[in-house]
Amino acid sequence: MTRYHPGMRLALLASLSFLGVAACGPAQHGGRPYPEPNVADIVARLQKAHDATTSFRADATMDFWIGKQRAKGEVYVMSKAGAFARFAMLSPAGGSTSAEMACNGKDFVFVSYDQNCYRTGPCNSSSIAQFFNIQLEPDDFLHLAVGTPPVLAGATGTATWNSKTGLEDVQLSADGKTEKLSIDMRDGKLDVMTAEMTSGGKLEWSVVNGDFVKVGDFRVPGKSHFKAPASQQDLVVDWGDTANRAVNVALDPSKFQLAPPAGLQLCP
Repeated sequence: MTRYHPGMRLALLASLSFLGVAACGPAQHGGRPYPEPNVADIVARLQKAHDATTSFRADATMDFWIGKQRAKGEVYVMSKAGAFARFAMLSPAGGSTSAEMACNGKDFVFVSYDQNCYRTGPCNSSSIAQFFNIQLEPDDFLHLAVGTPPVLAGATGTATWNSKTGLEDVQLSADGKTEKLSIDMRDGKLDVMTAEMTSGGKLEWSVVNGDFVKVGDFRVPGKSHFKAPASQQDLVVDWGDTANRAVNVALDPSKFQLAPPAGLQLCP
């Protein structure tokens, strides 16, 4: 497992090597290849992109921690705004589901078929952690997955052109929180390559994205690396073939309902 030391931004950028992807193209010499952006305009564009994405679906390959063991496998993912999420991890042996979770906007149900047990509770920041050991609000997971991270409301800050990476380094502050983003804005893009949120001097989460592709009308990451320093856990995702991915797709509400099979015990 790659450990993350809070405050070390280089570690966040280094996780691109862990993903095996590049954050940007060749080094850019000189100034921006576009007019200097206004921070308020960047925030407005980020918020517009965030608000425009309301659901997604993917057949992904995920590498994450389950307890003290590293797991890697195929995971079906569905999520929509309002704290709705559904995950199903397939058994590496083939075919069958080894674990699944549903968050219905109010409560979650987690079922481990391998351990013959289940858990329930409210949909909140610990819901995603039941499956991935990464504490994220369900809606934050949705937006980080599609490359539209949550934006600090009423934020002010700075935008600095990084001639080495060819990215716009943006730092925002509001209500005791700081958000740092590296954004590829060349050719009209708004690809968020890295993002991290700090509250009270403590890093809450970070994500590194790569291999952005077009899915419908949206540019979304092909690979992501999430980290939650508080739990010292991480999650590496290959979001899979674009043919099996969709953004702003209609999702049947019944898909977010899950009932534990009769006879299962509560997971320890």
